[in-house]
Amino acid sequence: MEQTEIYLSKLASQDELYEETAEKLGVEKIADGNQLRGILNSISTDTKYLIYESNEDITNAPLKEIIGIFSEAEKNNSHITMEVIEDEFLNLIDSESRLTSRSKPRSLVHRDGELHPAVHIWIIKRKDMGIYVLLQKRSHEKRIAPDCFDVSAAGHVAQGEEFRSTAVRETEEELGLKIHGSRLELIGLLRNEYSDEGVNDNELRAVYLCREDVDVDKFVLQSSEVSDVCWAEIDELLAVMDDGGFKHCISLEELALIKKAVF
Repeated sequence: MEQTEIYLSKLASQDELYEETAEKLGVEKIADGNQLRGILNSISTDTKYLIYESNEDITNAPLKEIIGIFSEAEKNNSHITMEVIEDEFLNLIDSESRLTSRSKPRSLVHRDGELHPAVHIWIIKRKDMGIYVLLQKRSHEKRIAPDCFDVSAAGHVAQGEEFRSTAVRETEEELGLKIHGSRLELIGLLRNEYSDEGVNDNELRAVYLCREDVDVDKFVLQSSEVSDVCWAEIDELLAVMDDGGFKHCISLEELALIKKAVF
């Protein structure tokens, strides 16, 4: 059985949705729902359509119409089966490291190893002549690097978002900490690639510093993402990162950026 993936974003216009559908069905253009019905009724090869729908909490009438037409076709044409999958969509980054308007489901971006945007937020403080960074311990529920110590907060830039607003959102979601975007200091853009157990994560990360005076006892941790937080002096952290007993996914390159920005 053939399998075709169709990506329907709730942020897309009617023309863009039909353009995506036409491309995946191998036709030049689909003008409206009636033409789509005719095309699907003529399918004579067993085909499963995986229709990915973006997960924004909004309604897109043309998108619902397209899914409804595929559902009708599944009932009327024995060669067609379909499945609707809701997923977060990510904008992709081109070969010149520019954020594009082209988006794709997150699960497939990780499957195919395509370059996409992400943010890392490092909360720091000075104490006793040392620089301390706040680490989060990743939840055991995480597919990538469970129970490992990591950056203070992090996340993907969803379609339609930009780096700084994502950093603000992720810090609040993961730690319950509200920070104004103006208090985040961009210290660099870094490329990171990770591959394990079918996950091919290929990110361009915007790395931010936050020098706010924070009270970790008032944090509200997102249990599905974060199990704990702790402070670590940056040089002591560097000294134990090669210890096999210290599970982490911390970037040496990012720690070097922090030291350069602070000293």
